[in-house]
Amino acid sequence: MPAPSAAQAMSILRDPGHFVWYVIPIFVIVIYIYAVEIERRNWNVLFAGLALWGMDWFNEIWNALIFHFTQHAPAWGAPGQTAYLILIGLNIEISLMFAIMGIATAKMLPQDKSMKILGLPNRAVFAVMNAVLAVIVELFLNAAGALTWEYPWWNVRAPWLIFLLGYLPFFVVSFWVHDMKTVRQKAVTVGAIYAFDAACLIVFAGILKWI
Repeated sequence: MPAPSAAQAMSILRDPGHFVWYVIPIFVIVIYIYAVEIERRNWNVLFAGLALWGMDWFNEIWNALIFHFTQHAPAWGAPGQTAYLILIGLNIEISLMFAIMGIATAKMLPQDKSMKILGLPNRAVFAVMNAVLAVIVELFLNAAGALTWEYPWWNVRAPWLIFLLGYLPFFVVSFWVHDMKTVRQKAVTVGAIYAFDAACLIVFAGILKWI
């Protein structure tokens, strides 16, 4: 039986009647941010941002599948006010935010990838630091009721899976793509992430109607 939070989210899933105009200027801001990186030919940051966004879509797909197979709740839900709920745990505002986050966090990286911070590789330090900060933000969002958690293995008392599965892979993959030697390698890797996401959406959302 669906949890109340899951039922609430499903009641507004992909309902265009909730559209609000603020989405359009936010979308334009995202386009502008990427356009600036393209203009500067800053391919490291550009593809790092795209990689993180693609990883978020992957997470949101398996999260929606959890609800399909349990019929109780996803690991996280987004049943609150939104201009458009894309998947049970992903609204348009969250998606646009992650599109920007990848660019922002890539810009934090030191140019020298071999530099150590407290004796540790700087990429690992920044990945852990950003993942921890993201979990802290989620704790506040959960407290405000914007994100809902219904399982004992994914909640405020057990945040390690949120860290290990929810966020750390985002930054690890994003920074890995950032440091690839050629633009072709970056493009192929990001293209593979998006191709997999698209295939999952076509099958699970478009054909099977599971998510």
